Amino acid sequence: MFTGIITDIGEVVETEKRGDLRARIKTGYATSGIDIGASIACDGVCLTVIELGADWFDVEISAETVNLTNIGSNHWPVGRRLNLERALKVGDELGGHIVSGHVDGVAEIIAMADEGDSTRVTLRAPESLAKFVAPKGSVALNGTSLTVNEVNGTDFGINFIPHTKTATTWGDAKVGDKINLEIDTLARYVARLQDWA
Repeated sequence: MFTGIITDIGEVVETEKRGDLRARIKTGYATSGIDIGASIACDGVCLTVIELGADWFDVEISAETVNLTNIGSNHWPVGRRLNLERALKVGDELGGHIVSGHVDGVAEIIAMADEGDSTRVTLRAPESLAKFVAPKGSVALNGTSLTVNEVNGTDFGINFIPHTKTATTWGDAKVGDKINLEIDTLARYVARLQDWA
């Protein structure tokens, strides 16, 4: 489990296609405090640490994960910066919302506009996921816990304050970017209950 509060910006420094995709990610985390088998959310994707170095960790990424996230089609080239979050520990502050790291699909940025010091961003969700996105509800976008401003069909808007743009990779965002989308867990269960009603 995660909170969607980004605590480091990592960088893809190497990828290798074996049976699965293997990636090496440079980090500012003290890797001496990371265990092999630990979970780290990388742009919102919960991945398992399989090897560690002084300032990097390696993960293996299954074909299913590649296909369902923005990792596919070389959206994670060497040099790409990634939002990182370590797994939640008992007693940690829950500053965002409950995030599983299980990405539901990929949204696309379709518009951006500065409003004062903040940036308003409009994204288009896959049609199958749009019903789970609600005004004033929560979503995780590239692992970042965000509040939805408005919804119009499959399009929804969010707002980035200056802190978010500097503490995450959102300062690099541009129209056309493919974004990992995780819908709110509560919305998922409410919809499932309605299916059985």
